[in-house]
Amino acid sequence: METSGSNSRYGIHIAASNFIQAPLAALLEYSGIFSTRSSSSQETDGLIAPSPASLDSFHSRSDDRDRDHDPSTPASTPEEVSIRIIGAGEQEREAVSLDNDRSSSEQISEAPAVSDASRNESGSGVAAVNSGGSTADGEPANGGSVNNRDSSYQRYDIQQFARWIEQILPFSLLLLVVFIRQHLQGFFVTIWIAAVMFKSNDILRKQTALKGERKLSVLTGITAVFMLHVICVYWWYRNNDLLYPLVLLPPKAIPPFWHAIFIIMVNDTMVRQAAMALKCILLMYYKNSRGRDYRKQGQMLTLVEYLLLLYRALLPTPVWYRFFLNKEYGSLFSSLTTGLYLTFKLTSVVEKVQSFFAALRALSRKEVHYGSYATSEQVNAAGDLCAICQEKMHAPILLRCKHIFCEDCVSEWFERERTCPLCRALVKPADIRSYGDGSTSLFFQIF
Repeated sequence: METSGSNSRYGIHIAASNFIQAPLAALLEYSGIFSTRSSSSQETDGLIAPSPASLDSFHSRSDDRDRDHDPSTPASTPEEVSIRIIGAGEQEREAVSLDNDRSSSEQISEAPAVSDASRNESGSGVAAVNSGGSTADGEPANGGSVNNRDSSYQRYDIQQFARWIEQILPFSLLLLVVFIRQHLQGFFVTIWIAAVMFKSNDILRKQTALKGERKLSVLTGITAVFMLHVICVYWWYRNNDLLYPLVLLPPKAIPPFWHAIFIIMVNDTMVRQAAMALKCILLMYYKNSRGRDYRKQGQMLTLVEYLLLLYRALLPTPVWYRFFLNKEYGSLFSSLTTGLYLTFKLTSVVEKVQSFFAALRALSRKEVHYGSYATSEQVNAAGDLCAICQEKMHAPILLRCKHIFCEDCVSEWFERERTCPLCRALVKPADIRSYGDGSTSLFFQIF
């Protein structure tokens, strides 16, 4: 008893065996998309057996009839229970007979007063109106039964679809296992290089956040490890047409679909790894950056990232060009698919070119586009204390909202925000996304 109570403590009445035998159907039942087996069994019981009220009235009426016909029959003891299961049609006949008995008993009763008669007439009118919407026992009328039937059919369709999914799910998992076994080496290599890239991006962001506390020896070691990893991967797959797309040349042979995906993913990941090594070199150059140099560091990191995004957008083009330009499907079909792909690719490349030139213009801009350098009088009037670092101001910047901060502090702030740190006024205009924190885009460029 204690186990059943713990299972239903939070309203969960689904056994663990149901999740093993039919996991999807059990999940749909638990989420409430269709009713559980208990509720469906109750609906089925409602079609087989009458309601408790009709059973009580039926037994009381049958007992009264027995007493009228046979007075010597003793009354039933409280321990006796009589149960009768009838069908839906027989239940309707019992309800009709019950209505006939009531009407006959009303006819032989004494005539009521005039006011009572008018009240009964109004009551019968209400009953007649109510009978159009529901029965005397509060059961739904034909419209409600049709809606219930439709909802039952919908639940049945969902349940059948869930069972069909459960039937094909083991076979799908089996096919997935076979596919992984056929491409086992490529599968694990893709996981490995993706994991290394994610970890490298985290390391680079932490080194960028250290600012003047960065160590040249650590940055040199990180750069060497990044480049060594890239060289080892390309040496291992030196015969798999990985080097041709790097110089925007199509592979020698038409690659199968999954081999084309593998070539693109490996090149996309390794190019980002090499760009991370270049960013480490920039961090070594701007090791002790403050003020104007720190802002220049963020602009250089952003420029490198947008140049990388442009190159990565062009990187899959020769592979898919060779894949679509397959004469085995017919010259017209291959030419049409190749032209459509190049048209779609052109739109994304144009966007990347515009972002790169925007980053290049930001780098060549001499002035600070969200304020100007403050004079000594303005700094003294403001208190010569930066509200961000709580230290004496270094290369103070006067924002458009007339608040003053250190240039390196406010430059780091505007890497993430566009408003003033104090008054939240909009200061920085809408511009391209900044990658001054050393981050690299982690989305794969497949197409």
